[in-house]
Amino acid sequence: MTAVDLPAVPRVLIAEADPWSRDLLKQVLLNVRCDARIDLCADGQQALSLLSEVPYDLAIVDWELPGIDGLSVLRSVRQRKRNPPLPFILMSSRNDSASVREAIPLAPTAYLTKPLNMESLTERLQGLLLNAGEEVFCEVPALAPGMTLSIFLERRREQADGAPLMTDVQVAVKRSLNPNGLDLKLLEDEIKTDPQITAVLIAAANSAAQHHGAPVQTLAQALHRLGTGQSMNLILGLALKRSAKLSDPCLADYAERYWGLSLHTAEYARTLARLLDLDQERCYCAGMLHRLGDLALLRCLQEWQQAGGALDEWEEVGEALAEFGAAYGSALRTRWRLPLELRELIASVYQLGGGVYSREALVMNMAAQMARLTEHEGVEELAKSRTARLLKIGLPELMRMRK
Repeated sequence: MTAVDLPAVPRVLIAEADPWSRDLLKQVLLNVRCDARIDLCADGQQALSLLSEVPYDLAIVDWELPGIDGLSVLRSVRQRKRNPPLPFILMSSRNDSASVREAIPLAPTAYLTKPLNMESLTERLQGLLLNAGEEVFCEVPALAPGMTLSIFLERRREQADGAPLMTDVQVAVKRSLNPNGLDLKLLEDEIKTDPQITAVLIAAANSAAQHHGAPVQTLAQALHRLGTGQSMNLILGLALKRSAKLSDPCLADYAERYWGLSLHTAEYARTLARLLDLDQERCYCAGMLHRLGDLALLRCLQEWQQAGGALDEWEEVGEALAEFGAAYGSALRTRWRLPLELRELIASVYQLGGGVYSREALVMNMAAQMARLTEHEGVEELAKSRTARLLKIGLPELMRMRK
């Protein structure tokens, strides 16, 4: 495909088994060509079927697809003798010379090793999908006639991208780099207060392609399982998404408040867990994620505005949060398949169910109650609560935590 015959609107196939890597590739591609028509699939058989039915302008395929692997997909494509040949980017975790020699006779347009270099991939896509110096701009699709805010939010609940970023990811990654590469401990310190990054990395680390052994329930565990390259790619990819940052002052103000509540809950939970010799980081993580739904809803409200919807800022925002916030959080945690144990800890922030409670669940409930106290409220009533009695936490300990 040359600059002369570049398609007006490119049709692209992305075949990648891991859902988070698949989404990352989609975001990088849309960042180059926001108008691209993209088909996604997770296995080689589906990729072959789509490639036989659709005249794609580009295929991005992982070698390690389940069933029929990506190299076999490429071989099948080349046997069809298309003229000109279909541009085909083959990705693989194999970086040995034997694998490269095996792929070369099939003439992939590019052979990219994982974890991908996002800058290199972007340059490849620009060369394949844009004329020299060309940029493509896309307007946000307008709302359908008669669309109401309530219907919009109900429909967006199952597809919401999650919370807005509360951390500058470019700065976070830059600060974590040193001459030897990315320092995961430094990176953790930079991003641990961001609910969206925390949730996405834990979800990605638990996805089918990554899952080995016990479920990942903390940010540190997720970073370790994903490794430096994949962690960095996923974090930087989040910034490419629509409404990744809130620009509306009212929505940003709400987000700051919910973020602050998350931070306070997480810190109290970690302190209580340390005091009681429990898992500090898991409790911290549950506290950080418990307002994910409210933050995700605020992001969708900005998307509503960007699509031309009117918003009575204070009244309608408050009503939307009350009606949809909890449902958005539940939908995200389920769709992202966050570990059940972590979801149970998050649920205990709001209420304790019947039966026997784990000590960590009690810690989360107490931490949330403390975070909701105003600066003028004391902890005396909390010290008398059933939660405090079950934890065997007294007034002196609670008072020290408030300092």
